[in-house]
Amino acid sequence: MPPALRPAHETKHIPVLIYPFRTQQFHLAQLDNGATNGSALWLGAQCLSLFFSDNLKRRPSPPGHSDAAFRPRAIELGSGIGLSALALASMGWDVIATDLHDVVSSVLADNISSNISRLPVDSGTVQVRILDWTVPPDRWLWDDPQTIASSEAEKPNHAATQTPILGPPFDLILTSDTIYSPDLVTPLLRALHGLCLASASELRSTPVYLCLERRDPALADHALSEARDSWNFKVERIPHKKLAKALEKSGAHWEKGDWEGVEIWKLTLRA
Repeated sequence: MPPALRPAHETKHIPVLIYPFRTQQFHLAQLDNGATNGSALWLGAQCLSLFFSDNLKRRPSPPGHSDAAFRPRAIELGSGIGLSALALASMGWDVIATDLHDVVSSVLADNISSNISRLPVDSGTVQVRILDWTVPPDRWLWDDPQTIASSEAEKPNHAATQTPILGPPFDLILTSDTIYSPDLVTPLLRALHGLCLASASELRSTPVYLCLERRDPALADHALSEARDSWNFKVERIPHKKLAKALEKSGAHWEKGDWEGVEIWKLTLRA
């Protein structure tokens, strides 16, 4: 019998989660030592990955071309233990999973590498890199296989890799459980804005999906207002019923109180 899909607050004490997603099970190590917010599973990543499972449609490749050459590309800010990145990869996306150095080194990199073999044969890839939002986007590096941006004194790594390094433009930008500190709101929105500019095309604006848990309503409202007023984003909430439907279809038969504060917002740059 497959493991039950439990809300994150019930599983903080479990060192390695056996986490069901669609037809596979991820083995996700997490830490409950309080050293950093990103080293354990949070509810937003669960809800966002289940929303994507029910709502993201796979684009067919042009006739005569391989799927790999035309896989859609995503980048995640604040990947934590790697659930959302692995979920997207299992759905055929190439993903850059990013977080701070401490999170990458303690849980994220190992979780990605240990779960690659559990992905379906037609999955996309996941590349892990350090990205510190407090570094302005004009100082980011896309040709370094380990670090996009770090406030620490790290030397760029330009060593040759067998796998092509992923970079912009992106078809999807995502972040969850990242609205928790007033000091980080502006750096996060600046980073999302920079990624949208790097992915801009005449046809469409790359969507940003931001999932938050409304623990501090004033902080959430401030972040959404700043996104709209200072960074020129169109800000739309995904209907609650749409998220509830996705959770129900996935087998997340949770009580209302388990996830009622979770919201998913779609941000797109206005022309």
